[in-house]
Amino acid sequence: RSVNIVAFGNERDGFSEDNQQPSLIWSYLGRSALISQIDSSLSASHVGNPVFTEYQACVFGNVRLVVYDCPVWDIFDSDWYTSCRLIGGADIIVIKYSVNDKTSFQELKDSYVPMVKKALNHCSVPVVISAVGARKNGVPCTCPLCTSDRRSCVTTSEGVQLAKELRATYLELHTLNDFYIQKYFGGVLEYFMIQSLNQKSSEKMKKRKKTQKCHRVQPPQLEQPEKMPILKGKASHYNADLHNLLCCCQCTDVAFYPEDLSTVVEAHKVILCSVSHLFMLLFEVKSPADIPDASIVQMAQSLFTVQAGSALPSSPCRVPPCVPPLRVVVKDSVFCSCLPDILHFIYSGAFQWERLEEDIKKKLKDPEKTEHVLETVKCILKTPGKLNPVKDCRSHQIKRLYNTSLRLFFNTPVLADVIFKIQGATVPAHRAVLVARCEVMAAMFNGNYLEANSVLVPVYGVSKDTFLSFLEYLYTDSCCPASILQAMSLLICAEMYQVMRLQHICELYIITQLQSMPSRELASTSLSIVSLLKKAKFHNSDCLSTWLLHFIATNYLIFSQKPEFQELSVEERNFVELHRWPSNLYLKQLADYRNYIHSQKCHCTVM
Repeated sequence: RSVNIVAFGNERDGFSEDNQQPSLIWSYLGRSALISQIDSSLSASHVGNPVFTEYQACVFGNVRLVVYDCPVWDIFDSDWYTSCRLIGGADIIVIKYSVNDKTSFQELKDSYVPMVKKALNHCSVPVVISAVGARKNGVPCTCPLCTSDRRSCVTTSEGVQLAKELRATYLELHTLNDFYIQKYFGGVLEYFMIQSLNQKSSEKMKKRKKTQKCHRVQPPQLEQPEKMPILKGKASHYNADLHNLLCCCQCTDVAFYPEDLSTVVEAHKVILCSVSHLFMLLFEVKSPADIPDASIVQMAQSLFTVQAGSALPSSPCRVPPCVPPLRVVVKDSVFCSCLPDILHFIYSGAFQWERLEEDIKKKLKDPEKTEHVLETVKCILKTPGKLNPVKDCRSHQIKRLYNTSLRLFFNTPVLADVIFKIQGATVPAHRAVLVARCEVMAAMFNGNYLEANSVLVPVYGVSKDTFLSFLEYLYTDSCCPASILQAMSLLICAEMYQVMRLQHICELYIITQLQSMPSRELASTSLSIVSLLKKAKFHNSDCLSTWLLHFIATNYLIFSQKPEFQELSVEERNFVELHRWPSNLYLKQLADYRNYIHSQKCHCTVM
């Protein structure tokens, strides 16, 4: 017997100085008198941060307890298939958050709760929402190492409302002491564990009663269907794509110069603006009135000067329509000498703060100048309303504060330099993002094609909604199709533009949705699986087409009764007949067994 618990969210305050405090899950496992033989292991990691930690222990003496603790919600963006698999196998789900981190709570409520609802798919899995921490309602500290929005706490009513949306049990844990961990949180968790074990025992008894067999003649044994091919997720190369864009100097539209104009460093407005409000101000995306933080405005005025109309000859790498890059003079010579390293730091997307520190230390070899440059970088990347983080913060903390998405510029005319015309509508975009993320578009905009010299580019063969979903993936590295048909349309578009990872994501989505479809729904659905198979083959989706053939063979009794079954080719029909489940041999044995049961030989001798 076993119980699986999946925990999502980070209960620690993002700005707290005590990051050594054990997590809620680890505290419960370590303190509960019912838990024994605890073991833990880390999953595959991204930039040094584990996606989840797996704990294994024993509870109630001989019950196996498996806990997956996922402190980062990014798993829903980067690996939707894994997150659905975790939730689908869970007996209990725990959602944690800090009452003093309003920003993370709002992101959880707006972005991830809908995903959790979709993954649950009306399953009756108990959900426990744990609000951790004591609210800090005092006067906010004015120390520059603190944030100005500490007083913005998550209220009890907000937590209760979230629990109502998920039909969850709401708990407030003011501190992680023995009372709140063992008696309060532990008591609720153990109640749901017992319920889960009782339900499993009940289902086991029902199955046992159904499988009682005739003592005289045993029915034929039905073997399990053949295992269908397993598709594994492909790693994201989003950060590498943007970093390569900087190295290749393609589609640059801004050039930074020292005051003596001796060197030049080229970059892209849209990338810089996506991570910095200072650059938004510098490139007139926002006005000073839109920036509530005066220090950002002062830094922009003291550090940079924009010299419009006096651009130097453009780089030969720049593609027509050739607009000379905006020339920006960097007034601080020390900062200007470190600008290439700073841009590599920004474009890398990983925000490897320690590496930037080491690079600047080696270049300047002066502690005071190094500290000055690093503080300037922090101010450039600062979010209005939030002061600089503590000096010794680590990379993942910098990422959490500064990782603003390119989603801000998706489907907006701001800084756009290309317009797609599709189905009578126009969609603005940015060449830099398209060239970085899509090799076909890179060749289209940099080669001897008509699109290379045009601002207005027509698009054929896809719908507007599908193309918008495709562009959204290029900008954000994530997508969430609304249906199987939409996923197939997006897969076709991804194959057209040779974006293989997006094609793979669509394949995984289609497979996951079909696997979760009950037999009754599969029999009554108007969705043509054979049509999906034909499209997958035509658009070179070998993994999906192979899986769909196995899927049809595994559900042979359903699909063989549908008219679309006749549309299979001879080769496909032979494959399905060879791998069909149940097999012809089993059906013959089953018919013989039924005839025997209803014959006079099997009648009760007493009657």
